[in-house]
Amino acid sequence: MPRGAALAPVHDGAVATIVYVHAHPDDEASQTSGSMARAAAEGHRVVVVFATNGDHGEAPDDLAEGERVVDRRRREAQAAAGVLGLSRVAWLGYADSGMSGWEQNHHPGSFHLADLEEAAGRLAQILDEEGADVVVGYDWHGGYGHPDHVKVHHLVHRGAELAASRPRVLESTMNRDLVRRMFEAAKAAGMADVSWDPDAPMDDGNPLGMPEEEIHLQVDVSAHLHQRRSALRAHASQATDIGAFLGMPDDVFEMFFGAEHYIERGREPGMRRGWFFED
Repeated sequence: MPRGAALAPVHDGAVATIVYVHAHPDDEASQTSGSMARAAAEGHRVVVVFATNGDHGEAPDDLAEGERVVDRRRREAQAAAGVLGLSRVAWLGYADSGMSGWEQNHHPGSFHLADLEEAAGRLAQILDEEGADVVVGYDWHGGYGHPDHVKVHHLVHRGAELAASRPRVLESTMNRDLVRRMFEAAKAAGMADVSWDPDAPMDDGNPLGMPEEEIHLQVDVSAHLHQRRSALRAHASQATDIGAFLGMPDDVFEMFFGAEHYIERGREPGMRRGWFFED
């Protein structure tokens, strides 16, 4: 299928296989869990692939003797998958690289240092095992510049090129203009940290997400907010980020998590509201 071509709308019981690729366990819950749940509810096969084991996530206080952070995070990812209706959880097996500039960026086995061709080959094998129709990664700077997220962007595009199934590629992103509008509204209502700036440089010096004019698709996932909450709750060990999300009032949570945004290279400019399988 040529890059940028749209899949035909699904009808007459036809199903698709969608493979989502995420850097760390819990990224799926905060970024794409709405469309995952929607696709699974419609009968599509939904698979998640984690590039890293999430080694450098928070270590919970209740780790049992001999239990590692990686062990806990793998179990949490499996629990979240069950909530969302996913068919498979796969792991590429790389180590978490940490944030930009951390010494872990250069540790042996880190995803940041991984050979792209070798990593893309691992992903392509999964794509072909699944006969993937769609593979979902991140925008060019991984949303906020985390080295592992940036690497996922390149991994997904190269993996799709190597796969015999030649899946359509979508990039998950955050709508920077929408985030700014929500922030300004929250600030006006006295509900926001006025020191935060949605246009400020993030981990790699670029602002959060992408401008709306460079986004192609906004997906309504508001019908699956309960599953999004449950998927986030499954990753309880990552208390700082997950706690902040789950602490949002219901109306704020719906505003923040009720839609997801995607880029598809080769499409005409302009954001449309729709679904993966609609022209």
